[in-house]
Amino acid sequence: MSPSPAPSDLAATRDLDVLVVGAGISGISAGHALQTRCPTQTYAILEAREAIGGTWDLFRYPGLRSDSDLYTFGFSFRPWSGDKSIADGPAILRYLRETAAAYGIDRKIRYRHRVLRADWRSQDARWSVAVQVGDDPAPVRFTCRFLSVCAGYYDYDEGYRPDWPGTERFAGPIVHPQAWPEDLDYAGKRVVVIGSGATAVTLVPEMATRAAHVTMLQRSPSYVLSMPAADPVATWLRRYLPARLAHGLARWKNVFLTLGFYQFARRKPDWMARQIIALARRQLGPDYDVATHFTPAYKPWDQRLCLVPDGDLFRAIRSGRASVVTDRIESFTPAGLQLASGRHLDADIVVAATGLKLRMLGGLTLTVDGRPVEAPATFLYRGMMLSDVPNLAVAIGYTNASWTLKCELTARFVCRLINRMEARGDEWCVPRRGDAIGEAPLIDFTSGYIQRARDLLPKQGARKPWRLYQNYLLDLATLRFGSLEDGALEFGRRPPAERRAA
Repeated sequence: MSPSPAPSDLAATRDLDVLVVGAGISGISAGHALQTRCPTQTYAILEAREAIGGTWDLFRYPGLRSDSDLYTFGFSFRPWSGDKSIADGPAILRYLRETAAAYGIDRKIRYRHRVLRADWRSQDARWSVAVQVGDDPAPVRFTCRFLSVCAGYYDYDEGYRPDWPGTERFAGPIVHPQAWPEDLDYAGKRVVVIGSGATAVTLVPEMATRAAHVTMLQRSPSYVLSMPAADPVATWLRRYLPARLAHGLARWKNVFLTLGFYQFARRKPDWMARQIIALARRQLGPDYDVATHFTPAYKPWDQRLCLVPDGDLFRAIRSGRASVVTDRIESFTPAGLQLASGRHLDADIVVAATGLKLRMLGGLTLTVDGRPVEAPATFLYRGMMLSDVPNLAVAIGYTNASWTLKCELTARFVCRLINRMEARGDEWCVPRRGDAIGEAPLIDFTSGYIQRARDLLPKQGARKPWRLYQNYLLDLATLRFGSLEDGALEFGRRPPAERRAA
C-alpha cells in the first residue's frame, strides 16, 4: 500500500485506505473502530446531507424518540449518561454530535458529498468512487481500498404514502413525518394520524398535548407495550457504582432481557400475545375495546413491537385527548376522511405515518470490473458483505434489538479483515457462495415496508456464514472471535508484475 498522507493533507486527499458512506450511528461506529483498531489506515466519512446524525437529524416530527434502550442503542465506547433509557430525538442527536467531537471523528466527515457510484477495478485493487459535491453536477473521483457503506436502508428523500382517493379535495395539509414542516401549527386542531407503527404511537400522545383531539386511524392493530422511560435498575446501578461499570452492567442486562424476550416470544407466541394484550387492557380499563384496537392478527415479532415510555399513548387515550379508530379509508373529503364503515372522521390536519421506503446501499450504483451488481441477486455474508463483491461491507443493524449493537460488531469485523490483509500482503477479500447454501428473504418481517422492498434487498442463506441470525450473542462470538478461514471468504492479491506496474 502507498504511504499514508500526512495529517495536513488529509482534508484535501481523495485517495484513502477506507471510505465510509454516511455519518449516522453506523458511520460514527465505523470511524471509531478504524481509529482505534486500524490506526495506520487513512479514512474519510462522506455524508450526503449537511449535518451529522443520519436519521436523528433528518426526522423532526413531534415526540421523536428511540424505540430501543439507550444503554444498548448508545455506543459501547462512550456510555449513555442521560436520565432516560428511552430518550427523545434531540437528546440522541446531541449525544451523537458530542461523541463524534470527543473522538475527532467529526473532523473526518465531508458534508454534502453524495456517493453516486462505486466501481471496483481488480487491476488497481481499489474502488473508484464517483461523488457529487454540493450542487456541482460534475462528480469528483475518490479511490479507496475498502468501502464501508453505513447509509442504512431507508430512503432519505421521501417516505411511503399510499395513493388514497380524493386527497386533492382535502382542505387541510397532509403531512408525512419524514418531511415535517417546521411551521406546522396543530394547537387546537383536529388531527388524524394514519398508521399504527412506532411513528404513529409516538406522534399521537405528543400531539395530543396541544391539539383539540388526535385520532389514530389504523387499518389493523399493532402490539403496543409500555415500559419505563427511565430504567430503574440502571438508575440504581448508576447511583451506587462507578459510571462505566454501571453502564456495562445495564447494557448487558438489557442485551439479555431483549434477547430472552424475543426468543421466548418466537417459541411461545400465543402466550406472549396474551400477556401483551392483557397489559394493554390493564392500562386502558375493562370497558375499552382492546379486542378491536390492540389485538393484532399476527404473532409477536412477525412485525416490530411498539414501545410507549411510561404508557404515554394509553394515558392520552384514557384522558380523552386521543382515540383509536380501526377502519379503512374509502376516500378523503374536504373536511376529513370517509371510512369504509360509513363513519366520517373530521380533520383539520392529516398525518400520514404510513411507513418508510427502503433503499439499499444509500442508492449508490456498484460495478465489479464493469459488471453491474444487483443487490437482490447477491447473498449477505455474515450479515454485512455482498457475495462476489470485494472489499465492501454494509452496516445493517438488528430488527429485534438495538441497531447499534450489530453496527459496532460490523465495524470491528471490517477492521479484522483490513488488519489480516495488511499483515499477509493481501489486497482484497471477497465472499464466495457455494451452490448448496439455501435461500431465504433477508428479513422475515410481515411489515409493509419490508414486503414492499423484497425485490430490493439481498438474500440470506440457510446456514452460516450466510444466515442472518438476529442474535447478538451469537454474532459477538463469531464476528469477534470466529476464524476468518471459513471456506467462504477468499483473499487475494495481484501478481507481482501487475503490482509493480501499478
